Amino acid sequence: MAQTSPHDLSVVGDDDVTYRTMPHNEEAEQALLGAILVNNDAMNRVGDFLRAEHFYLPVHGRIFDAIERLIERGQIANPVTLKTFFEQDEALVDIGGADYLARLASSAATIINAAEYGRQIHDNYVRRELIAIGEDVVNDAFEADVDNSADSQIENAEKSLFDLAESGSYKRDFRSFKEVAVGALEMMEAAYRQQSGMTGISTGLRDLDDLLGGMHKSDLVILAARPGMGKTSFTMNVALHAAKSYRAEVQDDGTAKVVDGAVVGFFSLEMSAEQLATRVLSETSGIPSEMLRRGQINARDFDAIVRASQELSRIPLYFDDTPALTIQGLRTRARRLKRQHGLSFIIVDYLQLVRPSARSGSDNRVQEVSEVTQGLKALAKELDVPVVACSQLSRAVEQREDKRPLLSDLRESGSIEQDADIVMFLYREDYYLARQEPQAKVGEDESDAKYRERLEHWQQRMEKRRGITEVIIAKQRHGATGDVEVYFDGATTKYTDLETRYSPDDGPH
Repeated sequence: MAQTSPHDLSVVGDDDVTYRTMPHNEEAEQALLGAILVNNDAMNRVGDFLRAEHFYLPVHGRIFDAIERLIERGQIANPVTLKTFFEQDEALVDIGGADYLARLASSAATIINAAEYGRQIHDNYVRRELIAIGEDVVNDAFEADVDNSADSQIENAEKSLFDLAESGSYKRDFRSFKEVAVGALEMMEAAYRQQSGMTGISTGLRDLDDLLGGMHKSDLVILAARPGMGKTSFTMNVALHAAKSYRAEVQDDGTAKVVDGAVVGFFSLEMSAEQLATRVLSETSGIPSEMLRRGQINARDFDAIVRASQELSRIPLYFDDTPALTIQGLRTRARRLKRQHGLSFIIVDYLQLVRPSARSGSDNRVQEVSEVTQGLKALAKELDVPVVACSQLSRAVEQREDKRPLLSDLRESGSIEQDADIVMFLYREDYYLARQEPQAKVGEDESDAKYRERLEHWQQRMEKRRGITEVIIAKQRHGATGDVEVYFDGATTKYTDLETRYSPDDGPH
């Protein structure tokens, strides 16, 4: 007989009140438990997706849990071995005690039907959870809480639904090597067909692609540097190249398959979308961004900007410049963009500005950053896309004579280094050299010739390293570490392969 629940719903009419019980099937629960008691092998058909809390009747959940624990110990679970477990269980005593276990065994379903009964039980559990989520959404909406805005309520509701879908799916299972190998071979075939020979999304920088093989699905890539090194410009270059290269083919089933480039979602917590758009227009048109910001352009420049804007309006590049975004909100927005536009690449600028979830309540900064990096890695796996997150470096770099970053320079380095699949650093020697311009030693015995010699030596070093940025691959799960040099044009914030700065006769420097 079905029992009522605190969540059971009532419908009030004009003359009477009718009640709707929560979705459940008591007979299916009894039949499944009986099947497992008669033949413990039936547990193998439901054990990967069914849990004790999925049963509607709590006593059935306790019986299932006891059966599961016995089987895990390698023991036989039947009415006799379970009797001692329930001699003190008042709920089981009330419905007949050990005799009830015997009745379950006598009403057993066949082992063939066990999986189907298990799915019915699980589906009813998911329906009950959906009802509970719906009630919470309604109740929260009625409450006028200053700390719980409407947007926050929407994010919480979406998170609850996604979490239920993720944790409640019984379709996930082990996959055979044959099945997994098919996916791996498809990646290899795609790389073979491309001249670049990459399996990931190209960065637009040849030497870096050679070392990384592109940005791979489900990877969390950390791009770290001190302020002023060009992290935002670098990620903006990568995003722009991926979006410009985007190409998809329609499959036989009507779905679109990305064959090159990516649909990019750029989360900017530091700069506004308009500021980023100015950089993109500068890079595309070749007009210095400083001139664009100040409006110092002529008619020819304006025409170039209009052409660049028309070209860029067609590429799948999306910006979200919401400040103080939580990791929960970021994941919600990324999922939405995935549904609406087929998101295939995420960039976050930058990691330390992403807030932990409001529910964490932690005052420990290391724990907060750990929650954010774990959330980004989980998002990369869930959506099966690469996630690139910028990160600040600690001031320890400035205290050393050699300013090249190390893994230990990452702020809250333990959690970031652990969760990341790739850690890259940006280092510009000319940034530090510019601050070391020799000054005449007033009051000291130094000749003008000696000073000019020091100044000339500094100028030669500056000219040799001007615009050259080292991309240091400090960690890579899939391949080797190493350094790559690229050229950075500060006026247009554009990165290019280093040899494009020189004529063919000069050769790469």
